[in-house]
Amino acid sequence: MDIQVRVWRQTDSADKGRMVTYDVKDISPDASFLEMLDVLNEKLILDGDDPVAFDHDCREGICGMCSMVIDGVAHGPERATTTCQLHMRHFADGDVIDVEPWRAAAFPVIKDLVVDRTAFDRIIQAGGYITAPTGAAPEAHSVPVPKKDADLAFEAATCIGCGACVAACPNGSAMLFTAAKVAHLGLVPQGQPERDTRVLDMLQAQDDAGFGGCTNAGECTTVCPKGIPLTLIGRLNADYRKALRNSNS
Repeated sequence: MDIQVRVWRQTDSADKGRMVTYDVKDISPDASFLEMLDVLNEKLILDGDDPVAFDHDCREGICGMCSMVIDGVAHGPERATTTCQLHMRHFADGDVIDVEPWRAAAFPVIKDLVVDRTAFDRIIQAGGYITAPTGAAPEAHSVPVPKKDADLAFEAATCIGCGACVAACPNGSAMLFTAAKVAHLGLVPQGQPERDTRVLDMLQAQDDAGFGGCTNAGECTTVCPKGIPLTLIGRLNADYRKALRNSNS
């Protein structure tokens, strides 16, 4: 395949940035999107140019590091797929592909396609710990968890923190991310002692980081590579209202 990629190039957060067009030739349809960028970077380095900076790690759709908007869609055109798992066979020979970083006030661009996502870390840190006795691991069945709650908690825990939800949201909201992190502890017995303080502190950290408000547009769950459901935001709102009542009583 021979394609053109128009890539966002930005030297640092102070630079205005611009789209730069590159020709990439002889790409296998079985190559991943990141492998295509690897080929481009090899050519740029050989030509004495600065390679395109982009985040990546596991390349197995697990770590959440890959983060780019492809043709206007976070992670690209395939549903439930991270950028690293997107293959070039989903594009056509001769295509012109636009590649940009996540766009959100809380995710400032560091360089090219790399953004600073430490705001997510601060939200998680605000959640604190769970109250649990130290020592050996407890017997597996000592704390019964209803199957329905266990399944919902596991579904929420599949969030990989990639930030696609924020990039897709017209408000730059992180509510789907925060909802998933709150729910996967709030749905099980071990997470109950700090349930109220957790939701209050994590939402405060979210607001402090500069994320926008949620207006239930639903774009977040559409691009989420793990399919985190929008219903978790409703659960988060309910937990928040309950926590507020309890804190004022």
